[in-house]
Amino acid sequence: MAKNPEHRDLFPGALEVMILQSLRLKPMHGYALVKHIKQVSEDLLQVEEGSLYPALQRMLKEGWLEAEAGTSTKGRPTRIYRLTDAGIRHLEKEVISFEKMFDGITRVLTVAKT
Repeated sequence: MAKNPEHRDLFPGALEVMILQSLRLKPMHGYALVKHIKQVSEDLLQVEEGSLYPALQRMLKEGWLEAEAGTSTKGRPTRIYRLTDAGIRHLEKEVISFEKMFDGITRVLTVAKT
């Protein structure tokens, strides 16, 4: 299948930062996370379930998230993910790192235009 030229894969760590930042607002289940990221990005970012759930499992293992049994709005059993204190600390470090990286990319792009 031909790849959509407007679709780009997220760079390493981006999905985790978006999940952590989203869960900083409130605990959510996986599908709510997908919808939240899509809505906040104004449909610019599409998170696939095949990427989301492995990332959630990695973050649970790292201790950045906790999960508890819950019920979706449609009454189905689901896991509700919540950010831990360790997750908040990790998010804060990652945001600083991403901001520096974005600053560097912006500088390169700005120089390239002149």
